[in-house]
Amino acid sequence: MFFEIIGEIEEIETIAIGGRIRDIMRIQKLYGPGRWRKLKGFANVKLQTGNIRKAELHWYEAHGFGRKKMKIKRFLD
Repeated sequence: MFFEIIGEIEEIETIAIGGRIRDIMRIQKLYGPGRWRKLKGFANVKLQTGNIRKAELHWYEAHGFGRKKMKIKRFLD
């Protein structure tokens, strides 16, 4: 699903780190080894249809790689 983040991501928290991430092997194969973390947060997103909605976002992040595989987990409104 294509979307664009509008503004800041709020209430960012870590869900899992390293070996506790279910897809760690796939992430390391795609992007390389690192201290990978799975994070979640809340933000307003602009959807492909032009609608703006509040959503819970999940993504992977490691130092030097940035945010990868960001997805909308659910809409909050």
